[in-house]
Parts: sequence; C-alpha cells; structure tokens
Amino acid sequence: MKRILLIGTGGTIASSPTEDGLTPSLSSTDLLERVPEIKEFCSPSCIQAFNMDSTNIRPEHWLAIAGIIERNYGLYDGFVITHGTDTMAYTSAGLSYLVQNSAKPIVITGAQISAAQGDSDARRNLIDAFICASDPNSCGVLIVFSGSVILGTRARKNYTKRFAAFESANYPEVARVQGGHMFWFIPQTCSRDVRFFGNINSNVGLLRLFPGMTEDVLGFMTDHYDGLVIECFGVGGLPEYYEFYSHIKSSVEKGTLIVMTTQVPNEGSDLGLYKVGHRFKQEPNILEAHDMTSESALAKLMWILGQTKDMNKAKILFNTPVSHDMIV
Repeated sequence: MKRILLIGTGGTIASSPTEDGLTPSLSSTDLLERVPEIKEFCSPSCIQAFNMDSTNIRPEHWLAIAGIIERNYGLYDGFVITHGTDTMAYTSAGLSYLVQNSAKPIVITGAQISAAQGDSDARRNLIDAFICASDPNSCGVLIVFSGSVILGTRARKNYTKRFAAFESANYPEVARVQGGHMFWFIPQTCSRDVRFFGNINSNVGLLRLFPGMTEDVLGFMTDHYDGLVIECFGVGGLPEYYEFYSHIKSSVEKGTLIVMTTQVPNEGSDLGLYKVGHRFKQEPNILEAHDMTSESALAKLMWILGQTKDMNKAKILFNTPVSHDMIV
C-alpha cells in the first residue's frame, strides 16, 4: 500500500466551537482517527506543522510546509495537507512554486464545516484526498475539494459556505473523485526531477483598482513593496485622470517588479486591447498575468524575487509556465 503523510495545519476542518467562535484545535491524529477506512487502501502517518486559522497563514508557513515535504520526500509516496479554505488557493499556488516537478502527489484539502460537527464535509474531503494521493497517476500540487481535483496554480475559492467552494480558473478540473475512484480528464505527468526552493520574498503586494483611486495609493504600494500585482478593470489598463503610467514606469526603472492583471474572475487580461492599457503593453518591463489567477501571480512573484533581483531573469521566470499556471 502507498505510504501517505498527513500534514495538519489547522483551518475549519480542525476547528471546534468556542465562546469566541470556531478555533483550530483538532490535531492531524484526531482527523485521521475519524476516517479509519483510509487504512484499508493506504498506509497513513501524520505530523502537525501548526494549528491555526488560515487567515493567519503567511508565506513563511508555505516554506515550513515545503520543508516538511522535502525532509520526508524519500519516506512517503504522497502527501495530504489539511488547510483552512480562506487562503488555501494562496498556499496551493505557493507550494506549486516551492516544490516543482514532484512525481509524488501533494494534495491539499479542508472543509467548509468542522470535522467536529455531524454534518461536516470533512469526512468526504479527507477520504477523497487520500484516494487522490494514493492514485498512481497523481503528481504535483493539487487541491481536492467536494470531488473536484484542481491544479494548485488554478484553484480559486468562489463560495464562502457551499461544499463545492473551489473552482478551477481558466483551466479544466484535471480529475474527479467519485464513488471511491479517480476519473482523470487531463492525465498528469512529471518527466523531470523534483526541485525544492527554500527562498521566498514575501515583500510583494496586491492592489485592486477602484474608481477614483489616486496616485497616493499606488505610490505607497510601489514605495513599500519589491513587487506588485495590480488587479485592473476588465481586460486591463489604468485610468488616465492621474499620472499612473509615468509613476509605474519610474517604479519599474527603479527595480520594482510589476504585474498587471484583471480583477474579473474568468478569461484573463489583454492589456493591448484598449488605449488605457495599450501603452503599458508596450513597456517591456511591465509584466502581464494573462489567464493566471491573482493568487498564483502573487505567489509566483514572491518565489521569483526569492531567486533573483535581475529584471531580465525575473521576466523570463514569470513568463515560463509552472504547473500550467498560464497558457502562453
């Protein structure tokens, strides 16, 4: 049987009611004991990385999880990570860049209702995650949630309460878990050696454009961050009523890595389509996220800036797809 390591990090799935609201308290051992049938098809072990609400998870926690996987990579055939749903898409993206070309599956799951409650989706999601992690066709970073199997770079939480909380953005679900079986739509392959990265630069910001936003807001972000993802309206571009263009151009010349994307959930950006975005498109040092999720664009910038400060190398890394994070 496949040896699978369960890595607990907290989240709703591990929470219990308190006077102040749900708080993570169940350990990875507690969760594993609630689904004894997992032992019928794999050999599970568990470790507790930390136990916290995913709202509190930061990029350094991605590094901690990646470190656990690296130290145990030769001992197990796959990994399951239980995680809170609120920042799960950020963590799945972050791990996709920190652990690349993994022939072994790294499956992230959670729940919308605590495992301590009777009507929870935790049981199904845990079993499905272990089924996916035990499948010989699984590899790389995946989110398994409510039967959906989604690439870690393509996941997005679109619902706050329904069980099917996650959807795959601008890319199909790669598989479904149904009736205890895996049904693959896009077979996953890994033909290269796994690569682990231990450096990340978390000094990267995400700015959502809003009507009437002033240069002061943009100036603060570019002054305080080494990289910045700007979520524009529509297919992309910035207003002409302030000197956004000259400010961004000067920021890029000073070494700030800027990525422009769209705040629209589906179909991606196209900076050159309208006048408000066309001149940004002509600037070779302004990057465009195209059909990437904002979560992946942010995590990728953090990973890139942890590897290099050279603008040309950074551009190459950003425009090189990792785990199908963009369609070139």
